[in-house]
Amino acid sequence: MKDYIEQRAMEIARYIIDNHTTVRQAAKHFGISKSTVHMDVVYRLEEINPGLAKEARSVLDINKAERHIRGGMATREKYLQQQ
Repeated sequence: MKDYIEQRAMEIARYIIDNHTTVRQAAKHFGISKSTVHMDVVYRLEEINPGLAKEARSVLDINKAERHIRGGMATREKYLQQQ
């Protein structure tokens, strides 16, 4: 694996852990696709730094568990704004 990819994967993971961001927010911050962020954090980082990968994965798992709640809140706000 190329050095810049390894470096990017570690930077993304640190950003996600430090800021408790979603894959979408990290992708926007780094200017790359959601697929690339997911691939870097879930698959590539496991080979590079398993400890960091585990921490980042735990944040992503929490986000995944809460996403239906955030979606419902966004929908509720949307309809409250229309009234």
